[in-house]
Amino acid sequence: MRARLALGVALNVLLLSACSVNVKKGNDGEDKNVDIKTPFGEIHVDKGADVRDTGLPVYHGARLKPKNDDGEEKSANVNISTSAFGLKVVAVQYESDDPPEKIVAFYQNELKRYGSVLECHTSHRGSWSPAHDHGSEELKCEGDKDNNSIELKVGTRSNQHIVAIDPRGKGSDFALVYVRTHGKEDTI
Repeated sequence: MRARLALGVALNVLLLSACSVNVKKGNDGEDKNVDIKTPFGEIHVDKGADVRDTGLPVYHGARLKPKNDDGEEKSANVNISTSAFGLKVVAVQYESDDPPEKIVAFYQNELKRYGSVLECHTSHRGSWSPAHDHGSEELKCEGDKDNNSIELKVGTRSNQHIVAIDPRGKGSDFALVYVRTHGKEDTI
C-alpha cells in the first residue's frame, strides 16, 4: 500500500514538473498571453487577437469593440492541441454605425471565397458544436429562428468562418470568428 502511494506521489511530481505555465502581461499589467504545456498537450490563449487570423477583412468604418467594465477583452485567439484532438478559435468583436443589412451584404460577398454561405437568424451565439450528426460536416442553423440576430456561416463543422451580427440602436455589433478542429488523424 505504501509503495503504491509513494509511486503515485512520485508520478504526480514528475508530471507536474513536466508542466510549464508562461503568462505574459499587457501594458496595463493584465494577463495578455497564457501558454500552458503539459505532457498531454498545450493550451495557448492570446487576448487581443489579430483579425487577419479570422481570414476576414474588417468592415469599413467599424471600430474594435471596447473592453467592458470588467476589463474583458473583446477578442481572443485560443489554441488547444493534444495528441487526440485540436481546437483553434479566433474571435474579434466590432461595432459599426451602419445597420445590420449593410454588414450582412458586405460579409455575404466576403465569405463566398470559402464556399456557400448559410444565413441563420438565431437567438444565441456560439452555435458551434462538435459534429454530432453521425460524423456530418455540414453546417446548420441552430437555436431559435425568430430573432434579429444574424449568423453567416461558411465551411464545415471542423473548419468554419462565422460572422455574427446584432442590431444596436441604428447601428450594429458584430463578431468575426474562425473555428478549426481536428481529430487524432488531422492537424490544424
